[in-house]
Amino acid sequence: GVRIGPGVRIGPGVRIGPASALVASGLQGVLARSAVKAACTDSSIVYLSGRFVPLEEAKVSPLDRGFTFGDGVYEMIPVFSGRPFRLSAHVKRLKNSLAAIALPLDCNEQTWLSIADELLELNKVKGDAALYAQVTRGPGERNHLRPADCAPTVFMMCRPLPQVNFAAGVSAASHEDIRWRYCHIKAITLLPNAMLRQYAKEKDGSYEAILSRDGFVTEGAASNVFVVSDNRVSTPPKDGKLLPGVTRELVIDLLRDSDHPCLEEPVPEAALATADEIWLSSATMGIVPVLKLDGQPVGDGRPGPVWRVVNDLYQALKTAVA
Repeated sequence: GVRIGPGVRIGPGVRIGPASALVASGLQGVLARSAVKAACTDSSIVYLSGRFVPLEEAKVSPLDRGFTFGDGVYEMIPVFSGRPFRLSAHVKRLKNSLAAIALPLDCNEQTWLSIADELLELNKVKGDAALYAQVTRGPGERNHLRPADCAPTVFMMCRPLPQVNFAAGVSAASHEDIRWRYCHIKAITLLPNAMLRQYAKEKDGSYEAILSRDGFVTEGAASNVFVVSDNRVSTPPKDGKLLPGVTRELVIDLLRDSDHPCLEEPVPEAALATADEIWLSSATMGIVPVLKLDGQPVGDGRPGPVWRVVNDLYQALKTAVA
């Protein structure tokens, strides 16, 4: 596998942490002088295969298999008050995705944290943000069979979280799940997801598409789904049809000892039309009530009482760890 090693120090007063020793091309990465200079400007700094560089200087080979085949995986890690949230769970899922596509990368949680901390510091992030981490198999001859000597491309960037009041609720549109059957892998091949999100927006201005396959709900185009009926909270069980969302798992944990424990069970598509509440969850949105589905109100068309319970628990946890 490709190994990420110890840190280095470059230049007086400029400290670069363990992340800068990522070996992503068989050679130890070294921070470029331009990145050192840019660290003192307002330019966005990103991490690319062992180097912290301004975004406009980040270059990837056109023969990278992430570009030619979508051969890679990613993670989106929320940052609240300048601190990564649930990092361990995100790193674990990233490792599972890498293993699922047989892409070896020797990188532990502490190293990912070092990269993240360095990025947040270089970009002067103090508030809420999102860290995007992507690993592709790297450059190689365009061949459906993966080359034995590919060196992974490792990329991370951070962006401020959009200032959206998701607690006010969103609308959604239902659609057949047109994606592949390995949705437990957080793959970078997101064309169907993007098409479904676009469909929802163009249909009636909806924010998300809620998907069903073979008569049962799977998830949203970029979120997990929860349904509340008669105070019973349900979410589709983990299998290849949906992503094991980190926030999904947190919601289940938060509700475990409440008056509304969440059941992981098949959710019939027809249950959406009669649900008292529908929620979406994701790392960047949190837990979001769906107020309309296909133009029709969900419940009384307002954020429901069970959502208020779980959202209060979620917000309290965010505050406690920030």
